[in-house]
Amino acid sequence: MGAPPDLSLFPDQPGIYLYKDAKGKILYVGKARSIRKRLASYFNAGPKHPRTEALLADFVSIDTVIAKSESEALALENATIKKHKPRYNVMLRDDKTYPYIKVTTGEAWPRAFVTRRVLKDGHSYFGPFIPARTCRGAMKMVQRMFQVRTCRIEIDGTLPRPCLYYDMHACLGPCVAGLTTKAAYDDAVKDVLLFLAGRSQELQPRLEERMRAAADAESFEMAAAYRDCLRTVEELAEKQRVQYVSGEDLDVFGDFSDGGNVAAAVLFVRGGVVLDSREYFWEKLGDVPPEEFWVSLLSQFYDTTTFLPRDVLLPVDLPEETLDPIEAWLTERKGSRVTIRTPRRGAAFERVQIARDNARQNHLRRFRRVRERGEKATLALAKALDLDRLPSRIECFDLSHLSGTETYASCVVFVDGEPAKDEYRLFRIDRPGIDDFASIAEAVSRRYARAREEARPLPDLLLIDGGKGQLSAALAALDRIGIGMPAAGLAKREEHVFVPGRSAPIVLARTNAGLKLLQRARDEAHRFGLKTHRRARGKRALESPLLAIPGLGPARVRTLLSAFGGAAGVLAATDEALAAVAGKSVAARIARFRQGPGGERSAVAATLSEE
Repeated sequence: MGAPPDLSLFPDQPGIYLYKDAKGKILYVGKARSIRKRLASYFNAGPKHPRTEALLADFVSIDTVIAKSESEALALENATIKKHKPRYNVMLRDDKTYPYIKVTTGEAWPRAFVTRRVLKDGHSYFGPFIPARTCRGAMKMVQRMFQVRTCRIEIDGTLPRPCLYYDMHACLGPCVAGLTTKAAYDDAVKDVLLFLAGRSQELQPRLEERMRAAADAESFEMAAAYRDCLRTVEELAEKQRVQYVSGEDLDVFGDFSDGGNVAAAVLFVRGGVVLDSREYFWEKLGDVPPEEFWVSLLSQFYDTTTFLPRDVLLPVDLPEETLDPIEAWLTERKGSRVTIRTPRRGAAFERVQIARDNARQNHLRRFRRVRERGEKATLALAKALDLDRLPSRIECFDLSHLSGTETYASCVVFVDGEPAKDEYRLFRIDRPGIDDFASIAEAVSRRYARAREEARPLPDLLLIDGGKGQLSAALAALDRIGIGMPAAGLAKREEHVFVPGRSAPIVLARTNAGLKLLQRARDEAHRFGLKTHRRARGKRALESPLLAIPGLGPARVRTLLSAFGGAAGVLAATDEALAAVAGKSVAARIARFRQGPGGERSAVAATLSEE
């Protein structure tokens, strides 16, 4: 445990504080109106929450970041949590995403398209659209009424003719010089932004002015198009006014927890009608204080949502000092008052009860099935392998490499038959050539030597992806560090299970729940390791000297490296072989690169060939 800090060194101002371990890794991020006073509460005498005790046992140092206000600290806290994913913070894991319309206002010639990812990239996002089908209707109106492009081509005005969208009057055609002007296109983009933002009062005068201008110029077809567009905008504005007057506009939250697992449900009420719902789950979250849970959920939930309701209903009472910064933050983002409350009677209370019932049913459906499946699988596995106890904790190792390069050993953890992804680990193996046995032995030694030093729990079953050879290498590594544990190897081809002390494999029925658990762990280890391996290969491709060849991008370079085994192999290949893999034009570019600008062999090509 880190020593209690000198609180006089910390600011008596709003901001965030970061608990860190000995390696500087962030363990927990919190916000406070006064950082000094909030930190003092962690070290006061008296009983503490188990999560707080565990945090205080692991931390070594505390860093702080000062903010202008508590609402700014809330936004900073949320951004830091998303970036670093601290183990002691409550993380929101979304099981469902809704569509947004993205307008790339950061580009010279913006385009509009549907996306389900909201990024902080300088562009404009509108949504979420609930239900999702309304997004498609909005996109059709954007194309039909405003003719903003949806394509990804580079706009330089050099194309000889426009695409079919221009002929369909769904695009102004900025890709062809003379079809439109930058000012006219920017006006269309501005209209789209006003339309998607629901600012009909600003949009209608603009459309009326264009309609009259088109009529005065005797462009009656264009005037009719603006007239129809104006009618559509007026109808939408009227619907929005009717909905605003006739019904509620709120988000309703409910939750249910049991056995350390938590489910939460959100009901989206628009115009007095429940349009949709969303569910969230947290496995093995434990007993989290309500203030921390709901502040984390609300701040992360509304951070990527552009539509904000007038009211947010919660199932629990929270102190005013907890709610005030969140309400201020939401109000600032919406531009009008947002209220968070816990109703005690009436229709609003009934809405919260419905949300809680949804959360209860979701919890029952999700966690009871998971628990029953895990119990059945571990019991079947203990019986099949003749284990002394249930293999509640299984750790599985797998290798990923490409001809002996970029070798990674992955270790995944299953607890009670389900993956514990927070405990996954990767081991980079810096060993020349291909030696799967030595690589497995190195990963196992590193994993469990450190586990013994840190007094971490050992698995009830060690699973190795491979047959007798890989299993023997892992067992030898355990012997060298003086650790013993039940172990097994799962051979891919026949799905035979090898265990120490038996020359013949154990053959389980394909329907055996224990075998299915081993297969799930093996496949998860393979997926986890392959993901990192591919990322490393892609990074190596991006660093390839072949990128110096004009006209070759990262995707083409990866294809060539995969086909010829490296940059030297690419440069040594014949023109015919290169053309067969990447086409004649690429082969010609590589041939010119090999010869250099003056016909002599380029220095880069010569160096790679010598290697």
